[in-house]
Amino acid sequence: MSDYNRRLIAEFRSNGGKVGGPFEGALLLLHTTGARTGEARVTPLMYQALDGEAVAVFASNNGADTNPAWYHNLRAHPDVEVEIGTEVRPMRARIAVGEERHRIWERQKEERAAFAEYETMTEREIPVVVLEPRNLPNNTNRN
Repeated sequence: MSDYNRRLIAEFRSNGGKVGGPFEGALLLLHTTGARTGEARVTPLMYQALDGEAVAVFASNNGADTNPAWYHNLRAHPDVEVEIGTEVRPMRARIAVGEERHRIWERQKEERAAFAEYETMTEREIPVVVLEPRNLPNNTNRN
């Protein structure tokens, strides 16, 4: 994990799930299981709230030509957890396709201009991942 991500995670957790700057109001921590290693991973990601408790995250990898490691992790292990604010939510990941993907992606580009730029930097279609609640009792609190 990069020092930048470590600092962002520390800021998120020490401020009750809030960060400033370009991530303000749109950052979550994604907990995945390593696709090859089986090790627990935590990645800070921008998200978009959807209907109900579902959220979308974007495998933009800052416009790189490859998908980020966390994307491969959740493809191998779609049951994940997310920290939003001080709440930890068990979620299941699925890849958005067709009209659903288009609608979510277009909204993200409108709300966060960096994502429109990422799209111009790569020829791959940037995956949109929908995270939907798993029906587990007693969501836990990390703080």
